[in-house]
Order: sequence, then C-alpha cells, then structure tokens
Amino acid sequence: MTEKYTALYDEHKKLGASFTDFGGWQMPLKYSSELAEHHAVRKSAGLFDLSHMGEVWVTGPDAAAFLDYALVGKISAMPAGKAKYSLICNEDGGIIDDLITYRRPAAEDGTDVFLVVPNAGNATVVAAALTERTAGFDIAVNDASAVTSLVAVQGPKAQELLLRLVPAAQHSLVTELKYYAAVEVPILVAATGLNLLLARTGYTGEDGFEIFVANDDAARLWQALVAIADEGELTPAGLASRDSLRLEAGMPLYGNELSLQGDPFAAGLGPVVELSKEGDFVGKAALAARKEAGAGTTSGRRLVGLKGLGRRAGRAHYPVLKDGNVVGEVTSGQPSPTLGYPVAMAYVDVEFTEVGTALEIDLRGKAEPFKVVDLPFYKRTK
Repeated sequence: MTEKYTALYDEHKKLGASFTDFGGWQMPLKYSSELAEHHAVRKSAGLFDLSHMGEVWVTGPDAAAFLDYALVGKISAMPAGKAKYSLICNEDGGIIDDLITYRRPAAEDGTDVFLVVPNAGNATVVAAALTERTAGFDIAVNDASAVTSLVAVQGPKAQELLLRLVPAAQHSLVTELKYYAAVEVPILVAATGLNLLLARTGYTGEDGFEIFVANDDAARLWQALVAIADEGELTPAGLASRDSLRLEAGMPLYGNELSLQGDPFAAGLGPVVELSKEGDFVGKAALAARKEAGAGTTSGRRLVGLKGLGRRAGRAHYPVLKDGNVVGEVTSGQPSPTLGYPVAMAYVDVEFTEVGTALEIDLRGKAEPFKVVDLPFYKRTK
C-alpha cells in the first residue's frame, strides 16, 4: 500500500512528531509526551490534524431522501446548519462506518447540500457505498477527501483561541454555535481572510471545533493557530492522546468497538437506528430483525464500560471473565490519565452488564478485578 501524507506532514516533521500508520496515512502519533498532550486538551487546548478523515459531498434535489435511504438515521429531518451522527450499514445490518453528516444551506437553485464525513480508513469504502446506492435518486456524490484538510482545536480554551483569528464583527458566529452544528466563518490567516467551514464537533469529550480547509491553505491555518496562542495554551497533539481522550469520553472507534461483524444495538447505538422513519433504508429489515430478537438487550453481548479496581489495564482482545468463565472481550483499554485508574470498553454477555457487576479481565494469565460502570467515564464540567 502506498503511504499517504496529509498537507500538514511537513508541519508535523518540524515539530519532531513520531509517526504511525493509520488507515494508510502517515499520522503524528505524538510530538513529545502523549500524557502531556492528553492533559493539555483537558486543561487548555490541543491542536489536531484530522486530514486523514474523509469528506464526501452529496448534492441534488433528492439528497435528503437519498441519505435517508443510504444511512440509518433520518437525515431529512435535520435543519440546515446542523450535524447528525449516524451509521452506514450493509444489507445484513453490519456497520460499514460511523460518520457525521452536516446539512449545509441549500444551493442557489434550491437543491440540498450535505457533507458526509467518514473515518480515515473507510473514506473510500463509504464514498463507493454511497455511489452504489444512488440508483433512482437525482443526486451527485463527490468525494473531496483528497483536496480537503481537517484541523481540530479541542479543549476548554478552544473558543477563546479561535476568536483571536475571527474578526470581532463575526464573533457571534462562533460563540453562538451549538454542539453538532456548523457555520462558515471568516478566519484571518496570514493577513488574508479565509471563509472556512467551522463545526462544533470533536472526539475528545471537550468543547472544541473542527475546521474544514482546502489543502493549499491548511499549513497557513495551522501556523496561524500556533502563532496566536501564548505558551502552554495550545499543544499540538497526536493520535495517541486522541485515543486516550476518546476512550475516557466513551466514544467508539471503528475497528475496535464498531465493525462489519458488529451490531448497532449491541454497541449501544440503538437510538441512532431510526426504524420508524418512512420508507426503506439499506439494512432496515436485518436491523429490525436484530432488534426484535433482543440484540444487546436480552441476547448476545452489549458494549459496557469497565473501571479497574487495581492498577493494571486491560487491552483490546483481552478476555473478560466472570467466575473464571469467559463472558466478553475488551475492545479498548488503558490507564486513564485524567481519572487515575484503568478503564476499558468491552462487549460482555448481556446478563453481566448491569452497572456495578464485578468482572475480571484476563491480563495474560492473571485475573484483574474490574466493575461495570456507566459510559462515559469522563464528562467535562460545562
């Protein structure tokens, strides 16, 4: 596989980043200490390159109806300017990807405009799946992933920092932007105003923003954000801290908690699957059957949070035990930098998923005590 590099690769090299492969992309794993980067996001703000994510535009008179058919959510009910978390499933109800869809203002001719953002390793697959589902719909699918960068500012100081690059007359566009909403905002970069799509979304459990920018302008945006921050206010952060942050926030990761073999109901994403919406959608019959069979509620396994009672952390694929018997499997786990104890997400037989249930994780032959807790592990103070 040919290695792919984001438009910010040289910026990461200048900062001394350690790189890792993620979905075929060479991405910064960390710059110095992943723990320092994690704490910076919780206490101040972190700067992330998310340009490996996909950006797929769906436009046309039937765009809303098409996305109702292609995804499991009722996308047509979403007003312009808002965003919605959803899933794209196959006919068997397996999860192809989890994604965010943004509804933009209608085009000049009145047709609908949506931006679908899939995960890095799934961008090509999702674009292809959407294209395959277009028969009978008057829409166009345009995969803009190769020409689009995505930069995130996450943390308690995210808004304060961003406002330093937004003209005062437009500050309300930022301060009044709600969670899971997006707006075009003029951002001052190298004495030039760039009108960029700003979304109040993130994957860290903190307040923050994700900024969509053309590849040609990405480095200038990154440099401008670094330049306006005082020392310690904004820390470049890599995938290692992003993973520990999202785990504390109880957010699923495709390939860990979600997969083609997985189940939305077992993953706790039942409310995302809108079986009551009018018309058919891909996977509807299979998902309705799974729900009727009690998937994730009375049968099979369900995703839960596990809090470690000792010091050792469980890791992905470690067995979960009850009275010495295997009753589940860890999907993600590590010590929580914020909370100071090990945390994990795991699929566990439904009869052992009640909060407070005592379980163990087999840590390479030694059973370590854990208990079931509510997700997320961490909630920010608003």
